[in-house]
Amino acid sequence: MLVLKLELHSARTGEIKEIGRTIIANVGGTQERGDYICKVAKKRETFDNKNTWSKPLRIGEVKDYPRLSYNVWRLVIRALKSAFPEES
Repeated sequence: MLVLKLELHSARTGEIKEIGRTIIANVGGTQERGDYICKVAKKRETFDNKNTWSKPLRIGEVKDYPRLSYNVWRLVIRALKSAFPEES
């Protein structure tokens, strides 16, 4: 499972605040090709994996992803695009 935490680092105060979270989890496939589910957290004051998983804002999926062919950022991009298809 990948957990992506989006943090805002204030240059003025030095404060670090988590402003978003996404989980990408393996749900099947083979050693070479994988299927994944993507769950994007709702906006909230504090984030945790349990709420992100059980009550997501958006859900997407990536099917038949070539696990060994690309670096992890291509999986992240595909997963986010699947959860936000209007942004493609």
